[in-house]
Amino acid sequence: MANPKPLPKQAEPQAAREDAPPVAADIIQELKVTGHLMALPAGLFCIINQPNPHVGPSGMPGVRISPPPSGGQNVEITSFRADGWLSANGDAALVRVHKGPAQLLVTIYQQHNQPDAAPKLQVRQLIGVEPMPGQAPAPEAREKVDVMAHIQTRGDVGVKFGTWLGEQGSQNWIEGFAIAAPEGCDPVDLAYQGVLGRGWLSPWVEAGQYCGSRGMALPLLGLRVRLTGETAEQYDLTVAASFIDGTKAGPVGQDETCESPTLAPLEAILVTLTPKAKKKAKK
Repeated sequence: MANPKPLPKQAEPQAAREDAPPVAADIIQELKVTGHLMALPAGLFCIINQPNPHVGPSGMPGVRISPPPSGGQNVEITSFRADGWLSANGDAALVRVHKGPAQLLVTIYQQHNQPDAAPKLQVRQLIGVEPMPGQAPAPEAREKVDVMAHIQTRGDVGVKFGTWLGEQGSQNWIEGFAIAAPEGCDPVDLAYQGVLGRGWLSPWVEAGQYCGSRGMALPLLGLRVRLTGETAEQYDLTVAASFIDGTKAGPVGQDETCESPTLAPLEAILVTLTPKAKKKAKK
């Protein structure tokens, strides 16, 4: 019977080499995670994770905005990134609160070795659901303005349809505006949007509601107004505007965006409603 071959000697343990694959402790890093509930009133908000000089290669500190476990049906969140992250490179998200006050869940992710990298969140209110001055008290109905705007350094100013609102050449921009429905017309038949950026408009707001911000030094960059229903059958609408860089736009028709090619801040607007001639009945 043949002698069995001797078993090979077990290799002696070797010291770890510098080019050896990392062990689990190097692959998995523990993060510091904190959560906060933020209460917001009804309106449109922009939440920005401002640029941070201490940001690491991973983009930390990162932030995620989400609805809370309950009550989320009143909140709509749109991130500018498809993955939903707000990195410390200036990412932002739009938050629409349909019925306030409502709560948001703000979750912050930080690395333990970056104690100075706390996120710097800024919340800007772009649109607040506010009634337009002069609405609905019957005795004051004749005195109410048709178009109102909050103008930088001037405050709230109102005019009638067909009158310029804001001073051309003043360099004072418009932060928000509201348009009243014509007398006898349903407010839902008149709606408008503010231009917030290139290809970026605010949600539609119906007549009498405020579109924009107040006292936050955030200019609108244009506007868009549309008529529907019986109001569209009774009136023709045009919109013109001037901007702080001297450019002008319009008049444009209803449901057309009125903005400057340079996207300069809005300085003055002219909203005109003209009753349509009634068609004569055929004999």
